[in-house]
Amino acid sequence: MLEVKNIETVYFDRLYILKGLSLKVNKGEIRVVIGPNGAGKTTLLKSIMGLIKDQPRKGEIIFEGKNITRKDPEEIAQLGITLVPEDRGIFPELKVKENLILAGWTGEKDHEIFDVFPNLKDKLNELANNLSGGEQQMLALARAILKKPKLIMLDEPSLGLSPKITTELFSILKILNEKMKITILIAEQNVKAATSIAHYGYVMEEGKIVFEGTPEDFQNNELVKELYLGGSIKKPEKGWQLYKRKRRW
Repeated sequence: MLEVKNIETVYFDRLYILKGLSLKVNKGEIRVVIGPNGAGKTTLLKSIMGLIKDQPRKGEIIFEGKNITRKDPEEIAQLGITLVPEDRGIFPELKVKENLILAGWTGEKDHEIFDVFPNLKDKLNELANNLSGGEQQMLALARAILKKPKLIMLDEPSLGLSPKITTELFSILKILNEKMKITILIAEQNVKAATSIAHYGYVMEEGKIVFEGTPEDFQNNELVKELYLGGSIKKPEKGWQLYKRKRRW
């Protein structure tokens, strides 16, 4: 469905954020991009969505066989791609109901949205700013779904959420993928939560993909386990190392 080919995104004509990055997302999949702060995950999603003017400088972004490189965000959205940004993108000064209406909610005709997000039904007349962080993230997701997208991209969806709410959020994402057949691309630092629902994942560092594979591949890679999954290194023959394992990407 989506193919990113060797893209380079540059800020201020000299700061290379994405450096020849490539990845794919197949229809019907959940794919994740994990990495530390500053790796370029947000820039990747914004580059796909056309939110950075005249970028990417090099490479191509193909969606369902169409070249969408440097297209306007409105045109990309009309093709069926929706981005839920890190700040969630809701209108905090408006009521929940008004936020949903702006996303295309028509009331009774879209009542099934509350089957996925039942808490929102009782909060329709609440200001979005008064919702908890988890409820705001659910509202952002509901708004995205109302646009009937083919591909939803989420930027750090677990940011600021408790472990319990994070688990609930990722369970909902799995339901959206399996029951509503929505393809999902997630940029995330919470590796355990992301890989628990993903079909395939990428590790991104300094603007490049340095590792990729299935969730099983993540679990079986010693470096990924140590750096991202909280695992410990194997004891070397000559005793314990007193330093962190170097990256060998």
